[in-house]
Amino acid sequence: MPGTAVVDSGNYDLQIATGFIVDAFTLDDTLKGVLDNTSYVLDGTTEFASVMESTTSITAKRGRRDIGDTFSAGTMTFTIQDVDGIFNPFDENSPYYDTAESKPGLAPMREVKLIRYSSTNVAELLFSGYVVNYDYNFALGGLDTVTVYCADQFYLLSQTYLNEYNVSAQLSGARITSVLDLPEVAFPALSRSIATGTVNLGHDAAYTVPAGTNVLQYIAQINDTAEFGRLFMSRDGVLTFQDRIGNTLSGSVADFHDDGTEYKYNGVGISFEADAVVNRVVVTGLDGTTATATDAASIAQYFIQTNSITNSLLHEAGSITTAASYLLNPQPEARYTSVETAFLMLTTAQKDTLATLEIGDTITVEKTFPSGAGTTQLAQELSVEGIEHYLDFSTGHRVLYSTAPTTIVYELILDDAVYGTLDAENVLG
Repeated sequence: MPGTAVVDSGNYDLQIATGFIVDAFTLDDTLKGVLDNTSYVLDGTTEFASVMESTTSITAKRGRRDIGDTFSAGTMTFTIQDVDGIFNPFDENSPYYDTAESKPGLAPMREVKLIRYSSTNVAELLFSGYVVNYDYNFALGGLDTVTVYCADQFYLLSQTYLNEYNVSAQLSGARITSVLDLPEVAFPALSRSIATGTVNLGHDAAYTVPAGTNVLQYIAQINDTAEFGRLFMSRDGVLTFQDRIGNTLSGSVADFHDDGTEYKYNGVGISFEADAVVNRVVVTGLDGTTATATDAASIAQYFIQTNSITNSLLHEAGSITTAASYLLNPQPEARYTSVETAFLMLTTAQKDTLATLEIGDTITVEKTFPSGAGTTQLAQELSVEGIEHYLDFSTGHRVLYSTAPTTIVYELILDDAVYGTLDAENVLG
């Protein structure tokens, strides 16, 4: 089986691009420089070095911890034991040293991949991104170690800035696509999955994007002040934009139970706090159009707790009013905020499923509570908002999912006593 075995978790591989092109067309070379050669082509293929066997621990995080947070760049950190000194950036005899360019092959901004192989040997990416920094730790009388810091493709967007951009009236998804298509951004079209969007964005002078605007901050503004959906990098490096979060027809991908059935877990976060209450919302567009939504009953009980957005890219009065109402959360609710499990607790099929779980998927968490002389169980359907992988060769693979409430609706089933009534919870698919 490919990859390196991690205790009770499966086989994994950690690969870093070396900078070498293994099958590139080369002028004046008798083998690589032959025209119409199918073995040596213009683009070539980047060579990747597997460093899994030298790695002691890996942490990879994507998404957000809370539904009110902004999606930021996903990160991965791992530590390598430099047994033979081949990761030393000054070692010109390292097999990864690029003598032609006089620089280390394993260098910053090289592509990096964390892979898990399924039970059928299918390679599944858990993280895709770029090396940001190598932190070399010299040890007197011991093994040197290298701590490698990585970020996903959001990092590239965070380092890119716009020229002045005179926008036109567009749906939110079209605006993001237009920004990514700009020559100063040029984000690869094959690495996108952009939803249409549900709201129109402003287009007059107030909405002109000034030169020097950070690309990542601007597309985050589209989501955070107008669409209120999800904007993240997928586990395989695809920039993903999802429409405004609402009811979902998606069934639960994994059911976590603490009674020994289904997916076992060893940690659950529970929140029931006043900070979650929002009973007054003010949304203001860049052209000054403003709407306010309030919930009088909530204010009477929980005092005024306000959410104010002063830089919304919305410009239609109706859309701004709808957004203000959408952001109201008048009553606090007890909810599960996260669930954590270790792969050693799971079946082979369950491990394969959780390895490919993605942000936006639906899961179920059920917990047993003491109730009088007996017990009671509470289950909640939740959306996955953040994913954190922790790999250690001595303890295996564990994963934490940050969650948010979601409203599940079901497909209408004719003549069914429960799902046969056409209403807010049973809908035509």
